[in-house]
Amino acid sequence: MKITYKSDYALKTILDLAAHFGNGPVAINDLSQRLDIPTKFLEQILLDLKRAGFVESRRGKVGGYSLGRHPGKITLGEVTRFIAGPVEPIACVDKKYSGCQDIGKCVFRDVWEEVNRSASRIIDNVTFEDLLKKSKKMNKAFTYQI
Repeated sequence: MKITYKSDYALKTILDLAAHFGNGPVAINDLSQRLDIPTKFLEQILLDLKRAGFVESRRGKVGGYSLGRHPGKITLGEVTRFIAGPVEPIACVDKKYSGCQDIGKCVFRDVWEEVNRSASRIIDNVTFEDLLKKSKKMNKAFTYQI
């Protein structure tokens, strides 16, 4: 699994929309400014996220983007796999892989399968609602008053 700028931006976009869930659509310009993502690049990301059903869009003066589902129903794993592809550290971990003659006696394969299971277990059990709560808690920790 490789988290590219596109992956990072997509995850941050979902998290921002999770923060505004239930408050109506968010304008793309607001997202772009808040997340410091070039608008044209963000448009491409939002189209991909919309195609996958993670976000919805509404046209018009009060239009914009919103989450397609509750943040507690969207996992980090499903968005990461959609944007970045498989989380397997090497192709032979995939059950359908047949490109290696040594697959049955490879000493590394068990290790890569364990890495895959561990990574999947983590990202498949973290929702954007969880991340939003963590983000709010972290931001509170840095709020100082005199």
